[in-house]
Amino acid sequence: MTRQEITQFYQEHHGRLYNIALRILHDSGEAEEAMQDTILKYVSAEQQFDSAAQISAWLARTCIHDAIDRLRKRQRRDAFLEDYALEESPDVLRQTQEPPANDGKALPDIGRIKAAMDALPEPYRLVLNLVLIEGLDYAEIAAYTGQKETTLRSLYSRGRNKLVELLK
Repeated sequence: MTRQEITQFYQEHHGRLYNIALRILHDSGEAEEAMQDTILKYVSAEQQFDSAAQISAWLARTCIHDAIDRLRKRQRRDAFLEDYALEESPDVLRQTQEPPANDGKALPDIGRIKAAMDALPEPYRLVLNLVLIEGLDYAEIAAYTGQKETTLRSLYSRGRNKLVELLK
């Protein structure tokens, strides 16, 4: 691919890939890296695709895999740091656990939903994003995450119930 073709390809796909990664990782810096790594993998790959739909599916699949790998790596790192972290004072813990101030203004519906999704624990948020936003079925998610479909269905159901509770 020429530099111009790569730039055009990037412009076409970066937004969607970034959003996929951001919904999984919940960190803009890591999402940007996952998106860029996915595009680099495509550009450096020698694969031939028959249609734009195949390219799009490959990109989404690769981005999801990369984001899940990064999420697992982060969870392992956080678990390690938790084991060896210094005890924090109660004041510091209270400051980090308080929800952000809303200034008395009601969030728009989309904002409320996003805030509620962000407040969900990691496994629920991941499954809800992949099912509701990406439109993946449980078999595909099971292939990506290595979890059983029944576990994913349970996580989806519990996550959906928690989301409804948060939105009330």
